[in-house]
Amino acid sequence: MATDGEKKNSRVTIREVAEDAGVSVAAVSKVLRDAYGVSESLQAKVRASMDRLGYRPLAAARGMRGQTYTLGLVLPDLRNPFFADIMVGVNNALERTQYRALIGISESSVQTEMAIVESMMDRQMDGIILIGSTEDRGNHEKIAALKPLVTIGHHDPTAQSFDTVNNNDQQGAMLVVKHLVASDYQNIAMLSLLSGTSTIIAERELGYRRGMMEAGLGKHINVVQTSQTLRDVQVATRRLLEGPQRPDAIFCWTDFIALEVISIATDMGLVIPGDVGIVGYDNTMYCDFAQNSLSSIDQSGELLGLQAARLLTERIKGRAQAEHFVVTPRLVARRSTERRKQS
Repeated sequence: MATDGEKKNSRVTIREVAEDAGVSVAAVSKVLRDAYGVSESLQAKVRASMDRLGYRPLAAARGMRGQTYTLGLVLPDLRNPFFADIMVGVNNALERTQYRALIGISESSVQTEMAIVESMMDRQMDGIILIGSTEDRGNHEKIAALKPLVTIGHHDPTAQSFDTVNNNDQQGAMLVVKHLVASDYQNIAMLSLLSGTSTIIAERELGYRRGMMEAGLGKHINVVQTSQTLRDVQVATRRLLEGPQRPDAIFCWTDFIALEVISIATDMGLVIPGDVGIVGYDNTMYCDFAQNSLSSIDQSGELLGLQAARLLTERIKGRAQAEHFVVTPRLVARRSTERRKQS
C-alpha cells in the first residue's frame, strides 16, 4: 500500500480522472485533445474531475500524441512596456483555450533568438510567436518549415510560410509629422534606432521623411540614429538639444525612448512643450502619467497580441495560406506637444 508521502508525490492518471468522472479513458483522451464532436456536458464533467483531482497532463506525453498546447513567445527584452501590452492580448486570446504561452528573451541577438526558438522546438511547443524579431527572412522560413510561426513587428507582406501582424508604421510616422506641423512645430527631428534590418524602423523613417516633404519642411529633415542602450540614447539626445540648430520637436521611435528624452530635456532646463515637443510611439500606459503626458501613436498592442495568437492557433489547426494583419494607427495628443500658434 502506498504511503501518504508516495501519494503526495504521485501524479493523478488519466484512468483516475475517468473513474472519477464516470466515463471511459477514451472519453477523457478526447477532451484532452479537443477532439471534434465532444459534447459540452462531457467537457464539463471531465474538466470538473480534473480540477477536483488536480490532474495535470504531462507536456511530453501530449507531445507524443501530437500536441503539447504550449506556444513559444520570443521577446527582445522585458523593459519596453509595449511588449506587456502585446502579452495581455495573447493571454486574452488564449484564456478560453488549452494553450499556454511560455516566454524567452532574445536581447535583440540573432544567435540568442534562434537558440531560444530551437529550445522551444526541442520541447515540442506547438507554435512560435516572434515579437520584435531580429527579422532574418531566412531564419523565419527555417522556423516556419518546422513549426507554425507568426511574427509581430516585421513587415514581410510577400511571406507565404508564416503570418505577420503589424501596424501601418509609415502611416503612423506621417501622423506624427502632421500633428506637429498643425501645432506650429517645424524643425522636427526623428530619434531612430540604429538598425540595418528592421523593417519597422525603416517604415517609420520613411513615413517621417514623407511627412516632412509633404509639409514643405524637407530642409529640416534630421534623422538621428542610436542604439537603444540608455547611455547612447542620452548622448544622442544631448547632442540634438545642445546643437546650434536645436529641433523644436523630437519624434522618438518608441515611448520607452521618448520618456528618457523627456527626462534629459527636463534635466537640461528645457520646458516641454514650450522649448521642445516630444512624441513617442506605442501609446503605453506610462504616456498618461501626469509627469509625462506624452503624445504617442497608438498601435493597439493588445489587438496585435490577440490577432497573433488567433493566427497561430489557426496555423496549428492546418491553415496553410498566409495572412498579414495590419492595424490602422491613431495619434493620441497630450501635453507634450501642446503649442499655441504664434500670432
